[in-house]
Amino acid sequence: MKGSLRLFPYRHTGSASPVQIQTPWHATWAAASLNQSTSTARSVSFHFDLHRAVGKGAFGKVRVVEHKRSKKLYALKYIDKSRCIRQKAVANIIQERRLLEEIDHPFVVNLRYAFQDDENCFFVLDLMLGGDLRFHLERQGYIREDIVVFWVAELASALAYLHQQRICHRDLKPDNILLDEEGHAHITDFNVAIHYSEKRLHTSVAGSMAYMAPEVIGRKGYNWAVDWWSLGITAYELLFHKRPFDGRNAEKMTNSILKDPLKFPDEGRPRCTEVGLSALRGFIDRDPSTRLGCRPNGLGFDDIRRHPWFSSIDWDALEAKELQPPYVPDMKQANFDVSHELDEFLMVEKPLTHSKRKANPDLEKMKPELRQLEEQFTVYDFDRSQRLSYYPHNQALGTESTSTDRTCAQSTTGTLIPNATIVERSQAGSPMLESQHRYMPTIRSSRGPTSI
Repeated sequence: MKGSLRLFPYRHTGSASPVQIQTPWHATWAAASLNQSTSTARSVSFHFDLHRAVGKGAFGKVRVVEHKRSKKLYALKYIDKSRCIRQKAVANIIQERRLLEEIDHPFVVNLRYAFQDDENCFFVLDLMLGGDLRFHLERQGYIREDIVVFWVAELASALAYLHQQRICHRDLKPDNILLDEEGHAHITDFNVAIHYSEKRLHTSVAGSMAYMAPEVIGRKGYNWAVDWWSLGITAYELLFHKRPFDGRNAEKMTNSILKDPLKFPDEGRPRCTEVGLSALRGFIDRDPSTRLGCRPNGLGFDDIRRHPWFSSIDWDALEAKELQPPYVPDMKQANFDVSHELDEFLMVEKPLTHSKRKANPDLEKMKPELRQLEEQFTVYDFDRSQRLSYYPHNQALGTESTSTDRTCAQSTTGTLIPNATIVERSQAGSPMLESQHRYMPTIRSSRGPTSI
């Protein structure tokens, strides 16, 4: 399935550019960003061809698109504004848009373009056609240890970079790790990622319960150290096709994460060496001060690099993507759920179609959430825009949902869905960090923030 997507220049003052619809699958979008100091809009024009759907998110689909000028393929993630507003997720969408602008790393799904129309917000991201790790885990049953070591090393490099940028992902799990065609692992989905504070620990419950660190689920206050716990849970699950802490409902899962001893399945022990088990124990440590990767002043990442489990990794070559991945996805078959494309074909959901941009939107008459998206979900072009950092301005972008229906996602049968991402607003009385900033890292990395 292929169509065309065009973004015409658009200004809030003056008449709109003419739009012509040539075929049913020829979709036209106009994009603009507001300059708050002058109340004028910067215009931008990109051109894409639409291809098949390859994924589905909370607010819309993910489509393959081709940039007409460069002929490069990207992933188009589109967010339905009305659904986003109903689920009180506007602040998270804007936060994700801002954080992605700060990031450029070989093992992250990086942002390349951002724009919006009257109905949707669009992210154009690096395309990963190798599938997510959940898909490969379910297909294979478990992942060989040498493959897991390689992926964990790549993910550790990405996490160290994010922490250097003062960003905490908060939702690392197999579903949010994508493979490219060569088999390299990349972190995606920054919907609940935040800038962590240098003065206060966070107390909001955010992420996916089965992968939450005990300091998150126990509301003791946390920072970037929670990502290393989630990495350990993810590695454990890839190796043994089960998680170390589980439960049939939220209460039992919480108790398991907080109290149950870490055990390894007898039938799975032959799949993992003793040094591998040592690394898992290091990551899945309830004490953040002794957790692998969490020693301050950048030494935590050094501890990971020196751990015997990673003795086969040439870290410089790894970060340059010069190492051959031990697992290469079979690109002759779909590495994603083909029902996403079937839904689009059958039009079970609202299809992505033409939407003409309003010429002169009256911001004063807009609903507050729509106005917030209009003003703050700004246009981005990695070829032309300077990457900006919003740190240390870690201010709330809006009112996040505090309803409990997002805290424990339930199926129709009442069973807890452990992989559902949840988010809840931090409370005002967040505990203060110790004066020596015990958990604040200074990561030494060969890659710094890249300006484009």
